[in-house]
Amino acid sequence: MRIRNEGTLFFILVIAALTLQLIPWPESASPFKPWFLGMLVAYFTLESPGRITLGLAFLLGLGADLLTGVLLGENAFRLTILVYVLLRFRYRLRFFPLWQQTAAIGALFLNDRVLTVWLRMLGNYGWPPTDFWFAPVSAMLLWPPLFLALDRVRRRSRARSL
Repeated sequence: MRIRNEGTLFFILVIAALTLQLIPWPESASPFKPWFLGMLVAYFTLESPGRITLGLAFLLGLGADLLTGVLLGENAFRLTILVYVLLRFRYRLRFFPLWQQTAAIGALFLNDRVLTVWLRMLGNYGWPPTDFWFAPVSAMLLWPPLFLALDRVRRRSRARSL
């Protein structure tokens, strides 16, 4: 399959991330399920300046809300905050070594979990179970291979379009 530009690549990867988010995981592994859309948007926010804006993050989050059936605006709020922080510190994070970038992504996804708890407490959903906090760890473990794989795909895509 030949991808003509980065916008098409991003669209295909968003569809793939949303599909991965919808696939049910076994009960024992479900607390470790990372937020695939958040990781994809984090990558493109760091590596493609100008591609991801706060408005696009909000719209992608609303789409994820509609697909996953969570509280309307939850993913939109979380994704907008994630993109805001990444855009604010993009020039520092982008040039960190991969291990430091992984730690920063872990902190951002831990912050995302805090925001999720806050939103769910406002919605009277109660305090989540302890295994709710495992997802940032899996995001940290998944970030280096995801970053390297997406970097390779983007470079090939750019090389073909030249």
